[in-house]
Amino acid sequence: MQFSSSLLENAVTEFAKLPGIGKKTALRMVLHLLKQDSKEVSHFSNVIAKMRSEIKFCHRCFNVADGDICSICSNSMRKQDVICIVESIRDVIAIEGTQQFNGIYHVLGGIISPLDGVGPDQLNIESLLQRVENEQTQELIFALNPNIQGDTTIYYIQKKLQDKAVRVTTIARGIAFGGELEYADEMTLGRSLQNRLPVERYVNGR
Repeated sequence: MQFSSSLLENAVTEFAKLPGIGKKTALRMVLHLLKQDSKEVSHFSNVIAKMRSEIKFCHRCFNVADGDICSICSNSMRKQDVICIVESIRDVIAIEGTQQFNGIYHVLGGIISPLDGVGPDQLNIESLLQRVENEQTQELIFALNPNIQGDTTIYYIQKKLQDKAVRVTTIARGIAFGGELEYADEMTLGRSLQNRLPVERYVNGR
């Protein structure tokens, strides 16, 4: 791809670094911005820069937040004693899109994957155990991707919770093994949440 302007080329290169964006798509985006009023482009860049510099992570659940506590954790209308355990912020967004869950979350920040060098100490597992210990948690719902790494993470945390008086469940397998919550349609994901199973049945059935 040849460019007559190094400024244009540099902009395309930066957009192409985004996941799922190739050079041709990046070029379309940059050319679109060139057609916009300079004030709109400045606003666009300022919004992105402000997001990156000012966004925080919830001290309680590790979801993205504008302050120390996210809007979900601070919502008194949500069930504060039901925690849905997810791998990433993208999964929180996917589950919220179903409008079938009214509890709160805990973002692990990944899943146990020894081959990738990710162990339990690198995830937000200890803080989850502390929440169960200090909060009046009634139920933990595992909503992890249905794959070997997700199952390993469920098994590990479940073992850590054996002496805790808390109900531990996992979403039903409406999602195919090897699939990802992020890409599941809202109806399937919503039904998986509604039809969740005791984690003992899931682990022993594998």
